[in-house]
Amino acid sequence: MGKNLTSRAEDYSKWYNELVVKSDLAENSGVRGCMVIKPYGYAIWEKMQAQLDKMFKETGHENAYFPLFIPKSYLSKEASHVEGFAKECAVVTHYRLKNAEDGSGIVVDEDAKLEEELIVRPTSETIIWDTYRKWIQSYRDLPLKINQWANVVRWEMRTRLFLRTAEFLWQEGHTAHATREEAVEEAEQMMHVYAEFVEDYMGVPVIKGTKTASERFAGAEETYCIEALMQDGKALQAGTSHFLGQNFAKAFDVKFATKEGQQEYVWATSWGVSTRLMGALVMTHSDDNGLVLPPKLAPIQVVIVPIYKGMDQLDAISEKVGPLVKELRAKGISVKYDNRDTHKPGFKFNEYELKGVPVRLAIGQRDLENGTYEVARRDTLEKESVNAANIVTKVEALLEDIQRNIYQKAIDYRAEHITQVDSYDEFKKVIEEKGGFVSAHWDGTPETEDKIKEETKATIRCIPLHAEQEDGTCMVTGKPSTQRVLFAKAY
Repeated sequence: MGKNLTSRAEDYSKWYNELVVKSDLAENSGVRGCMVIKPYGYAIWEKMQAQLDKMFKETGHENAYFPLFIPKSYLSKEASHVEGFAKECAVVTHYRLKNAEDGSGIVVDEDAKLEEELIVRPTSETIIWDTYRKWIQSYRDLPLKINQWANVVRWEMRTRLFLRTAEFLWQEGHTAHATREEAVEEAEQMMHVYAEFVEDYMGVPVIKGTKTASERFAGAEETYCIEALMQDGKALQAGTSHFLGQNFAKAFDVKFATKEGQQEYVWATSWGVSTRLMGALVMTHSDDNGLVLPPKLAPIQVVIVPIYKGMDQLDAISEKVGPLVKELRAKGISVKYDNRDTHKPGFKFNEYELKGVPVRLAIGQRDLENGTYEVARRDTLEKESVNAANIVTKVEALLEDIQRNIYQKAIDYRAEHITQVDSYDEFKKVIEEKGGFVSAHWDGTPETEDKIKEETKATIRCIPLHAEQEDGTCMVTGKPSTQRVLFAKAY
C-alpha cells in the first residue's frame, strides 16, 4: 500500500486534500460542496462529540433538537443576523415534484409553491428564540441552557473537506439568562471549555481572545474565540462563543417576570464548534507519512500485527495475543488485532501509519521465542523491542507520552511563529515570507482593518484575552494604540 502523498513542503493544500481521502476520513459526494464522512473519520468525530457532550453536561447544559427549516420571516427579525447570513442561505420554495408532461423526467410542481419560503438552517438562533418565548415566563425559568447536535447549511462556493463545506456537522449552544453578567460569564465559560477540549484532547494549543466588531458573529455584542495555528502558518478559528446581549430577546419578544414582578428582556449567548475541528486535527499534527492522531481521540489506539509463515505460526501468535488484547481493553484502551490473511505485514504497517494509529505492536516467530514485541510509536516513528511482561505498562506510558509530545511539538511550532512587528513594511514581509501569528498595534478602526486585509489578505484573528496594556502606535496610521492584536492569514 504505497501512500504516494504529496509532501507538505511541495504543496500543503494538496497534501491535506490527499491525506483526508487516502486515510479514509472523508470524500467528496455527488452533491456539490458536500462531503461523505467515512466510518474512520466519523469514529474520530464521535469521540470528539462524546467528550464535548460530557463537558457541556458537567457545566449544566441539556440537549434538545430544533427544526432544520426556519421560516424566512424569522430570519428577518434580527437585522444584523439576516445581513450576516443572507448570502449563504439555501431556500426551500416548493413542496412537491411531478413528472414532466413531455416525459423528460421530474420537474418542480409550480402549483406546490410554499406560502412562505423556508430557510435550511445556517444557524438556529431565530427558531430557538421563537421557541424560548413560550418556555420563559419568569425568573424561575432561568437560566435556560440548551445545546443541539445538528447539521447546518451555509452555501459555500469554494469548498474543502472538513474546513469549508456547504453542509457540516456541529453543536450549537443557546442560553438565556436573567442578567447581563450571567450571560457574559456563560459566553466566557464556554470559550474556556472549548480551549480545554482542544488542548487536552486534540493536543492543539490555542489563543483565547475576542473578535473585532467586523469579525463578530452576526447579531452578537461580543464574540469570544480560540485560534489555532496550522503547520503552514495559517490560523484556524477552532471555536466561538457569543454574547448576544438582548438583541434576540427583543427581536422575538422574550421577556421574564423578575422577583419584583417587573417584565424584562432576557440576556442571551450562543456558541459552537464544528467538523472543521477535524481539519484542525489533521493539519496540526500530521506528517508526510500520513495522519498523526492524539491517543485520546484515535479510534484505534493500538494495533497488533502478526508476522507469520503458515497457519500454525499464526495460531501460536493469536494464542499469545488474545490475553493481551483483553488486558488492554480492560484498561479502556482500544485495540485492533489485525490477523487478516489477505494482506502482508508491510501493507498493514503502511496502512496504520497512514491512518495515524498511535502505537503499533508487531509479533513474529522470533518474538514468540524471546517473549518480546516490537513496539513502534506513530509520532516519532521510533521502534524498540519490549519484553512481553512489561508490554501493558509500556503501552499505557507511550499513549500518555505521545499525547504530551504532539501537543508540545505544536506549542513549539507556534512559539516560533508568533512575530512581533512595529512597522507596516515589516508586517507585510513577515506575513508573506514567514506566516504565523503577527503581533502588532492597530488603531481600532474598521477602515484600517479593511485596508490591511485588502492589501495583505491577513485578518485580525483575535484581541488576546488578558493581554498586557502596551502603549504604542498603529503600524499603518501612526495613531495611538493601547494593545497589540494578532493578525494572520486564515482558513
